[in-house]
Amino acid sequence: MGDGRRPGEASDMARLPRIDLPGIPQHVVQRGNNRLPCFLDDEDRARYRQLLRETLLASDCRLHAYVLMDNHVHLLITPPRTGAIGQLMQRLGRQYVGQFNARHGRTGTLWEGRYKACLVDTTEYLLRCARYIDLNPVRARMTDDPTAFAWSSCPGLCGLRDDPLLAPHPVQRALGADGYRALLAEALGEEDLAALRLYLQQQRAYGRDAFRAMVEAKTQRFAGVRPAHRPAKTKSITETG
Repeated sequence: MGDGRRPGEASDMARLPRIDLPGIPQHVVQRGNNRLPCFLDDEDRARYRQLLRETLLASDCRLHAYVLMDNHVHLLITPPRTGAIGQLMQRLGRQYVGQFNARHGRTGTLWEGRYKACLVDTTEYLLRCARYIDLNPVRARMTDDPTAFAWSSCPGLCGLRDDPLLAPHPVQRALGADGYRALLAEALGEEDLAALRLYLQQQRAYGRDAFRAMVEAKTQRFAGVRPAHRPAKTKSITETG
């Protein structure tokens, strides 16, 4: 290609469908419009979590980790088929916005455009992604103890409560609650944080070179990331995730 792009890599002007493969976990984030809150209180969070449970059951998707922050949501999900996560997010988003608007006497959109999602390799990459999600409230200085944050997968994955939303991945089950608690005690390094954010922002395949090669072979799409040339914007505390 004359513009320096690899075959299968879209230009900035084009918007290809997300890379989506059945049985491969995806890290999903959806943000409030203009970074405004999408949850005003715990009742909003409880309603979202109930709707999430219903849409998971309807779609047969498996949820491995999640966190409900003030102005965004992170989910780590494995779909049973191509398109299942898109259907889940569309139904969940539409139903939640309807309930949110009715409860708070407002109209209009709540979400910031399309959700973002990247494929996640298993083994240490899936565990790193789960830690990234569950440690969001700590990075945002909402708590010093991630297990104390009620609106995440952390208490469930650490064996402190039964969480009907969760379907732990085999890698998580092999690690166990004690092993996960030990991992959470280790903060993610800046390099890991930057990689997780870059792959999510560009919606590619986060993992080993062999994993990206497999994704590219199956999708005929470029699954790596372009270097981030611009410095990251300074974020407010609630926008750390």
